[in-house]
Amino acid sequence: MELDNRKSDQGSNAPFSSNLQLYSHCHSSCSWRIRFALCLKGIPYEYKEVDLAKGEQYSPEFERLNPLHYVPVLVDDNVVVSDSYAIFLHLEEKYTQKPLLPVDPQLRALNLQVASIVHSSIQPLHMLTVLKDMEKMFGEESKPWAQFTINKGFSALEKLLKDFAATYATGERIYMADIFLAPQIEQAVQKFGVDMSKFPTLSRLYETYKALPEFQASSPQRQFDAFIHNP
Repeated sequence: MELDNRKSDQGSNAPFSSNLQLYSHCHSSCSWRIRFALCLKGIPYEYKEVDLAKGEQYSPEFERLNPLHYVPVLVDDNVVVSDSYAIFLHLEEKYTQKPLLPVDPQLRALNLQVASIVHSSIQPLHMLTVLKDMEKMFGEESKPWAQFTINKGFSALEKLLKDFAATYATGERIYMADIFLAPQIEQAVQKFGVDMSKFPTLSRLYETYKALPEFQASSPQRQFDAFIHNP
């Protein structure tokens, strides 16, 4: 496997050099979370494309990085971290500029909970591999299942955030909850046609996210491999 790699211009004004390599795929919402976080923190990194359509995630080279064969994977000098939740926490602990978790215990717990809901209870249930397996096994259109799981998760998130959300999900600063929510909402709308009118808080947040330069810069269409792969 020959993984294509490019130096990302995200965070190129950061006051330190970085040896970070992010194994990513442009249309992976899990990878997008990490690109978004790196951009917000101003951390430069090397983008290493993993072509999921060609099965590069199953190559021996990638399996050494992540035996589960999922993106993203972060290589930070001698530290290798897979899983976007774990990668985010590693970045937050090591790179302390622009904290993306609040100090307040209640808000910190809420951010962790929101991110966990997206990471564990929504996105894994509509992964492309899951939807394809469902269609193979049951011979049914998988989009209604994806919409059901997203709507269920969004209903819970709407209730959790309605008394905390302001400009961002948990107040006036952007934090972990926003970083996990933004790509998930974008995918729900653009890929699965979820009706966001049922979720006024999330819908308003989505409009805020779309205007952020860091969200735009980390989006799938702004990655070099977007010109190779179709969603």
